[in-house]
Amino acid sequence: MRLPHPLTGELYESPVPPGTGWPEDPAARSTPVAHDANEVVELAQTDDLAEIDARVSVCRACPRLVEWREDVALSKRKSFADQPYWGRPIAGWGAAEPRVLIAGLAPAANGGNRTGRVFTGDRSGDWLFASLYRVGLASQPTSEHAGDGLHLLGARMMAAVRCAPPANKPTPLERDTCAPWFHAELKLVLPTTRAIVCLGKFGFDVLLNALQAVGGQVPRPRPTFGHAVEYAVPGPYGEVTVLGCFHPSQQNTFTGKLTEPMLDAVLTRAKTIAGL
Repeated sequence: MRLPHPLTGELYESPVPPGTGWPEDPAARSTPVAHDANEVVELAQTDDLAEIDARVSVCRACPRLVEWREDVALSKRKSFADQPYWGRPIAGWGAAEPRVLIAGLAPAANGGNRTGRVFTGDRSGDWLFASLYRVGLASQPTSEHAGDGLHLLGARMMAAVRCAPPANKPTPLERDTCAPWFHAELKLVLPTTRAIVCLGKFGFDVLLNALQAVGGQVPRPRPTFGHAVEYAVPGPYGEVTVLGCFHPSQQNTFTGKLTEPMLDAVLTRAKTIAGL
């Protein structure tokens, strides 16, 4: 059944086929699709960031994740039952030549998997974008849906795993299968990047692995995750500072483990390091 997009009113199937007009869809009908880990490695070999985004958004390499994200897109949460769901992998989003990167775990089943944009459409995203706006890294304080007019200012967002995983827990194999997409995107944006904010330990660890894979000199002993920690990582394009930040999950924000001033402070520090 086709349902109206909440912003445009256009009718879409769930999941959304590529190249059918969904706002900010990076793919076309002809975009090549990776069906296994070897094809991910092959298709990640491009120096075109827009093409990486397109290929990520149609990937089908992890059977468990494909089944889960599409099942959620069809069954839907009751409060979103009148909307079409994106139901595909989530590409990186933001500036093509960022000074600040924000790295997280994976899209949420009824957040990015519904809206088509990373960190968008759930409580965690509400916290994150409100903070980005307060510190001057986003053009508006809310991120409701792809196509809502929001843009990042000198920043870009990436997820370690591009599909919504069951229970928010991708397997090590799924993490490793997705890694070539992450590495390829990181390599293309590193020349301008000076600060990387990692939301949560999973994103922190995957980011360090990726930096090492693209030529970064990760400190030894290996950096330990913590809120507001900073580590300088020399690399082929100069030094980048990696910052840890507690994830703005409801578990962390409801309990006070992460407060608005704490989140603002880390993002402000990243902005200062980046010279924005």
